[in-house]
Amino acid sequence: MTSQPASIDDLTDVLTQLDQRASAHREALESLVAIPGISAEGFDPGELRRSAEAVRQVALAHGCDRADLLEVEGAPPAVLAERDAAPDGHDAPTVLLYAHHDVQPPGDTEAWTSPPFEPTEADGRLYGRGTADDKAGLMAHLAAVDAWARARGGPPCHVKLLVEGEEEVGSTHLSAFLAAHGDRLRADAVVVADTVNWKVGVPTLTTSLRGLVDATVEVRALDHTVHSGMYGGPVPDPVTALTKLLAGAVDDHGAVAIPGFADDARPLSDAERHTLRQLDFDVETFRAEAGLLEGVPLAGDPDAHPLERLWRRPHLTVVGFDAPEVAGAANALQPAARAKVSVRLAPGQDPHRARRRLVEWLQGNTPFGLQVEATPGTAAAPFEADTAHPAVRAAADALALAYGRETVLAGLGGSIPLIEPLTQRLGDVPVLMVGIEDPDTRAHGIDESLHLADFARACSGQARLLQALARSARPAEAWRNHAGEVS
Repeated sequence: MTSQPASIDDLTDVLTQLDQRASAHREALESLVAIPGISAEGFDPGELRRSAEAVRQVALAHGCDRADLLEVEGAPPAVLAERDAAPDGHDAPTVLLYAHHDVQPPGDTEAWTSPPFEPTEADGRLYGRGTADDKAGLMAHLAAVDAWARARGGPPCHVKLLVEGEEEVGSTHLSAFLAAHGDRLRADAVVVADTVNWKVGVPTLTTSLRGLVDATVEVRALDHTVHSGMYGGPVPDPVTALTKLLAGAVDDHGAVAIPGFADDARPLSDAERHTLRQLDFDVETFRAEAGLLEGVPLAGDPDAHPLERLWRRPHLTVVGFDAPEVAGAANALQPAARAKVSVRLAPGQDPHRARRRLVEWLQGNTPFGLQVEATPGTAAAPFEADTAHPAVRAAADALALAYGRETVLAGLGGSIPLIEPLTQRLGDVPVLMVGIEDPDTRAHGIDESLHLADFARACSGQARLLQALARSARPAEAWRNHAGEVS
């Protein structure tokens, strides 16, 4: 504790604690990355439980004084950690900090430059699965709480930290989770550390997310494998049928071609299109960041700006395909073929309508009259923030101070399924999505990494953000009944 209370604008003591504890935060981050808590089907659920317990212990060691595992049947554990405001913050708002501890499968581990669950530093980046998505987000939250607790006896607002355990599989037990634990999550604002900065060193608030629906489709023609020479011709091939079906879901440019699928998407206004074009988007940089090969064009409507295609249009991806591998393949007709289809949704789209439309189209358009079964999966809604809310402006100012440059407001093509139902449960509170990743993070891919200098800036940004939220919403009722006006 400082001997004399610091001015509300002077965060020297808090930022000093951040610097002094940086190695402890880094050590905790690496310990979490070393746990392969993969929520996808087929991986050891015991590692997810070990990951959740490790998060609970790290939270208690980094500023939180209460931490519990939150469970529902069939789901991996989440963690809820808490820290009350400093003694003079009795009328402060409550802020819910969000991150997730589960990670994506590593893919081909031989393709990684270093082992995916052995965090390794190189050229100013920390490599490993989950280094950025989203264990860095978790540690940025905790670093801020820890610094405030050590400098001033607590943060300037009441803090709850929710760390989910199945975000990477679409939060499939979300309804049951909110029914069981929603009352414990009540807050006046939500801060999400699971999005992307516009560029390294450029603070970014994400103001829109695409939604997500998926389905698994299987086409079947035979009850056993047969010789392709002796039966091919009169007997149809399920693999060919499935590829034709999937190809028919998009047009010649790769845009979704399912009739009526996006009829409920909210069109961009002229002002919004103008804003997109004002961002310093460079198509060649974007191609390089994506690893797009020379001569391969961008997909989607060629008349729409690439950022509109990325943030505000639906996009269909085949994320899994079950068929014989080329290596060792026999000259045979397979009995069946199966694929998982994932579609990102534009803001405004109803995820339940979109999922129903996807399943109906898959079942109604299978070639050759084969048997087909389409099984619906995730249905997560898109999200749009109220950019006129005073919390958004306060957050933008706080991040600008931490990074030393103006904050960018940007969309994101990804999805965070918990956000929309959580905010409905909490009463449409402001949601602030701050960047942890950067365009070269390669989240979900080979050689995922965290830019360490940006991580330090993110921790500082989180510390300043807590102060900004406490100031702009004190007393806690200051944001109630906000309807777009600026206070």
